[in-house]
Parts: sequence; C-alpha cells; structure tokens
Amino acid sequence: MIIDARGLGVKAGDLWLLDDLDFSVDPGECAVLVGPNGVGKSTLLRCLYGMQEPQRGRVHIDGEKPDERSVAFRRKVSVLFDDSDFFAELTPMQHLELLAGSFGVDLGDFDALLADAGLADRARVTAGHFSAGQRRRLLLLGVTARPHKVLLLDEPERALDTAGKDWLVDLIKRSTSSGAAVVVATHHQPLLDAADSVLELW
Repeated sequence: MIIDARGLGVKAGDLWLLDDLDFSVDPGECAVLVGPNGVGKSTLLRCLYGMQEPQRGRVHIDGEKPDERSVAFRRKVSVLFDDSDFFAELTPMQHLELLAGSFGVDLGDFDALLADAGLADRARVTAGHFSAGQRRRLLLLGVTARPHKVLLLDEPERALDTAGKDWLVDLIKRSTSSGAAVVVATHHQPLLDAADSVLELW
C-alpha cells in the first residue's frame, strides 16, 4: 500500500473527528470519503498531506511521514483542496508552462490537454476572467497533468457542470490506471460508483 494510516485520532476542541481510524489505499486504487459536512473528510486529507498533525496514530505515504514542506514529497503527492488557488493573471497555456517548468517534465501537447479539459477556446484568456466552473477545470487539469503517485481531492466536483463531472470521473480513472492512489472526498454518486473502496465517516 502507498497510503497507510493507523490508529489515527484527530481532535477538534473536545470532539474526536477521527478516532482510532485505520485507512489504506494501494497503488492504482481510488478510495472515496463520504459523510456529512464536518465529520472529518477534509481533516483526513490534510493529515495525509502533512498539513495537520494527528493527536494519535500515524500516517505513512510511500513509506514516509507526509510533509507538505518537502519538495520531494510534493513531487509525488498532488492535491486539490477547497482553498487551492490559481494565478489570475496567467492564461491556461501559461499555467501549463509554469507547471512543466516547476516539475521539470514534458506534459505533452498543451493544446490537447486544454481541449480535453474543455478550455481550448480559453487557452489564451487570463484565468481571472474565467467562470467558477472553468477555474475548477483549470485546477483539476493542473493537479492531474503533473506526475504523481498519490492524488488527494476535496470535493472536486464543486462548480462543475454535468460534462465537467463526467470529465472528472474520467480523470480519476486515468490516474488510477497509471498506478496512482487516489483519495476523494465527495458527494458525487458517479465517483462513488467508480471507487474501489468507500470510507463512511459519521
């Protein structure tokens, strides 16, 4: 397994959001987190990324403790949280150029990537002029186009239309097909249907 959490416990005040939780995901698998708002889905994702330290238990990602400050860790773990942002002054084409340069990789045909994301006609428009759905597509493109062993997504379906949600499901299937482990907090039924496992938090 590439994601392995054991005996995880996280408190919010006097309340245990996560209590003695065991959770693991193998390469090539997608695990979905479900449950009402406020039960700890985002908290678990933050623990997996090293943004939040659990009060009990431990997390290993690819055999190591997660550390969002580590360049090596960020190179293999790609993440989209609700507060993930984009560069409003850059076009989608420039976002991809920046991404390729930052990770030192060839992302392939930028025009094809943008067409797949439904952004071909916005390729040279600055992202600050995008709708909420177009911004979400750009963010999703960024986290999935770069190399990754682990993909963490917090309610990625937000602001997407029906076509965008279908594209999202396809993106996740491509990611797992490439051998990545994917964890998604979601309320979107097609993502639950496509998952290899579902963790219900209450």
